[in-house]
Amino acid sequence: MQRSLDKEMMDLPGNADSLLEEDLTNLRTINRYLGAYRGLLGCLDRLAQSERTRTLSILDMGTGSGDIPVAVVQWAKQKGISARVVGLEPNPVTARLAKTQTKDFPEISIVMGDAFSPPFSHSSFDFVFTSQVLHHFSEQEIIVLLRTWSKFARRGILVSDLIRHPLAYFGIRLLTCLFTRNPMTRMDGPLSVRRAFTMREWRDLFNQATVGPFQLRHLFPFRVFALFELGK
Repeated sequence: MQRSLDKEMMDLPGNADSLLEEDLTNLRTINRYLGAYRGLLGCLDRLAQSERTRTLSILDMGTGSGDIPVAVVQWAKQKGISARVVGLEPNPVTARLAKTQTKDFPEISIVMGDAFSPPFSHSSFDFVFTSQVLHHFSEQEIIVLLRTWSKFARRGILVSDLIRHPLAYFGIRLLTCLFTRNPMTRMDGPLSVRRAFTMREWRDLFNQATVGPFQLRHLFPFRVFALFELGK
């Protein structure tokens, strides 16, 4: 299966706000049941245990509707860690929904901005995190993004994304057809898999970025998780 360069519906202008909002609701459901939080929370668990972390700050690039910042804050409370999460989101409809979804969490701030030029000072956060964002971009853009983000993180960059595989493609195609009529979800779910990379391609891309040593893990089902360690 070759990588697709087709744009996802959510990346195209002119979509109805209601269509996008329903799609984002569907994505929160998919994230919850298909393990989108597992790689990040597992990594934070290991770091907290090994480094006895008491405070934590994370910049979530392309935060979507803010479900992952909520998951991080809830995890941090269970661990007795003081967490601050800023979600950066370029789309005004998505940013508005994220603010609504996170209004009961003072630890979370939603900011509108561009991932290529985040409106923050360098080294403002412990970690920069991104989930299912990089596959939206070209290989060269991904390298630029990772190098840019490395300027804003003191400790590391955390990346969660999809692995391109026929089983993943047909699986999400069936799943989205069964549980929603939303055309954006039905189109973008399978296309996201086709726009993603294989494990080998992800490794090659991360090596080309040259932002620091990284650990790469293959997580079920068809997810990749990477930790770039900065300052080493």
